[in-house]
Amino acid sequence: MLLLQNDHSDATGVLELGRVLSPSETSWRRLLWYVLAGSRGGPNRGRIINVLREGPKNVNQLAEALDVHYRVAEHHIRALEKNHLVSPSGERYGRLYFLSQEMEIHLPIFDEIWNKIQPRTEEVKK
Repeated sequence: MLLLQNDHSDATGVLELGRVLSPSETSWRRLLWYVLAGSRGGPNRGRIINVLREGPKNVNQLAEALDVHYRVAEHHIRALEKNHLVSPSGERYGRLYFLSQEMEIHLPIFDEIWNKIQPRTEEVKK
């Protein structure tokens, strides 16, 4: 899907197949591109989001699901929390992470971006 700047709209508008996106959609699209494609850690962050779609997990469970070291999972979950993509519940070691309500609302945008970058993330694994 090609995104074009809408010359006839205010600062909120991005034209998407004849539809102007809301400021929220535009902000989330930019945020998700940044989090998923803006660094080498993007693929792991996307994988965490997909794991959390299945249900809440603690950092240890995320590390096992992604087959990464605990510290790697911890680093990425902090980045996701900082950007309001996940929400914690509980204390210390047993703390569970959920997708934030905002992330759940914007999962279609996540899916669109994830599908675009997925071929690149598969190449990185090889």
